[in-house]
Amino acid sequence: MNGSVPEFLDELRRQRRASPHTVAAYQRDLGKLAEMAAGRQPAQLTSQDIRGFIARLHAAGLSAASLARALSAWRSYLAWLTERRVLPSNPALGVRPPRREKRLPKALSADQAVTLAAYEGEGTWLALRDHALVELMYSSGLRLSELVSLDCCHFAADGALPRSSSWIDIESGEATVLGKGSKTRSVPIGTLAQAALARWLELRAKVSEADPRALFISTRGGRLAARSVQARLAQLARRLGLGVHVHPHVLRHSFASHLLQSSGDLRAVQELLGHANISTTQVYTRLDWQHLSKAYDAAHPRAKRRG
Repeated sequence: MNGSVPEFLDELRRQRRASPHTVAAYQRDLGKLAEMAAGRQPAQLTSQDIRGFIARLHAAGLSAASLARALSAWRSYLAWLTERRVLPSNPALGVRPPRREKRLPKALSADQAVTLAAYEGEGTWLALRDHALVELMYSSGLRLSELVSLDCCHFAADGALPRSSSWIDIESGEATVLGKGSKTRSVPIGTLAQAALARWLELRAKVSEADPRALFISTRGGRLAARSVQARLAQLARRLGLGVHVHPHVLRHSFASHLLQSSGDLRAVQELLGHANISTTQVYTRLDWQHLSKAYDAAHPRAKRRG
């Protein structure tokens, strides 16, 4: 490979404002490309060569995700060379990586989810806040980013402050959130979550110097950070002895899985989760089938295998 890689990485760092982690990953992946090119320059590479390199990496045991990342780095670099007329065309343009295996989302059992959501702790300030946020996440299937962006009610634009984009309305039992793709959706809040939120808001109102808009605040009064939610959930799961690592997305998966098992209404679950494409939601039908399959294998007399 020629000496243009450092220049490309420098532009990636300075002009495109890529993170050090991203730049390091590009450097490693372009190193793989140079190694397999074995002294050939980019202008000598063809689409067939790129496909062959991907096949060799796949045979060496690289995961589909790693192959996709490597190909993306190669494609970006070769496109950069094409823009500078070093190459007549990008040989990686039409090459696709192997398909990633679609992993089933992890979900808690109904008993585990209820145990987690019902736990009120010692009635302390933090315990009531955590109880309210867990109840809300399991009740409404919110993403973590949607949860922490919620305002305690709807605020109109006020000077430099914009109007609320995400908020709750306890009286109507509804949360309005700005989700992926800047799409707004409304989701119901269950009665138990409403009660937990009402108790939390009553206590939150007594906190001096708190963010006036944020639904969930930290001990310092600012809007609660996503990392804090992750840490508190994991700690709570350990305290309750659930035996599994619980992160916010697990509650979203549990919400979807349990709702689908009860209702069978895939379209409704799609709307509540805010999925643009129903194929994203259909993974939960596989999760539900896995649950039913295990129950069948465990209970049906003709399903038991002979030892």
